[in-house]
Amino acid sequence: MNTFKFFPEGWKDESLEGTTDILQGIVEECDKDYNLHVKLDNGAMGIMPREEIEAINTEENGLPKINLCIGKLHKYVQFKIKDQEGENLLLSRKDAQNEILDYIKTDLQIGETIKGIVKNITPYGAFVDIGGGVVGLVYIEDLSVARIKTPFERIKIGQKIDIVVKSIDRKTGRINLSYKETLGTWKDNAEKFAVGMKTKGIVRETEKNKNGIFIELTPNLVGMAEYKEGLNYGEKIDVVIKKIDYEKKKVKVIIT
Repeated sequence: MNTFKFFPEGWKDESLEGTTDILQGIVEECDKDYNLHVKLDNGAMGIMPREEIEAINTEENGLPKINLCIGKLHKYVQFKIKDQEGENLLLSRKDAQNEILDYIKTDLQIGETIKGIVKNITPYGAFVDIGGGVVGLVYIEDLSVARIKTPFERIKIGQKIDIVVKSIDRKTGRINLSYKETLGTWKDNAEKFAVGMKTKGIVRETEKNKNGIFIELTPNLVGMAEYKEGLNYGEKIDVVIKKIDYEKKKVKVIIT
């Protein structure tokens, strides 16, 4: 059950309304001093000074880089209202991030399922915003049981996902995440198939070995087939389910 009280920037979901006193709005202007002018969801306008934009990625002077400020233009940001005089709102994304980091360091639990938006993808994994621009890392091996060569085979930038907390550094607030746990257990996936069933598979190995060749049936279920020449990594092929061994958690397939 998701008990995380925050949600990623840009996440629009009525079921999450009221889960946090951190607000959200869209940046309509980045002025010459790199302050952000933000339109709140209720139509009100607020200003976010450059020194209040970022708590994590700052330069030695404590300010965020200019390109980070400009990069927020026309994007959603989350913030707390730092001050208010009449209709003039002073906003702080920095305060929102610090509140989220404090929660991560003290209350967030390993194994908890939370919401995330994929913000960046590298050869070794993906960075996922879990709230207010605070990101966690999901390594490529934690994206699926089936082996993949690049995270792009599983996710894309901007994708909204459920993700599981794998580990937390309580001192720094660094968090490692896992996506594969949200894709169902081996049994959950195996029950989608039956012996004799024809289905599609994806080649996940092209080298000949004594056991055979791995064929992905779902991201969290891999079948083994006899080696066949001429197959390419990532190729979609037709297979038939030959055997499902629930005790050993193995599936055998025949390439047709």
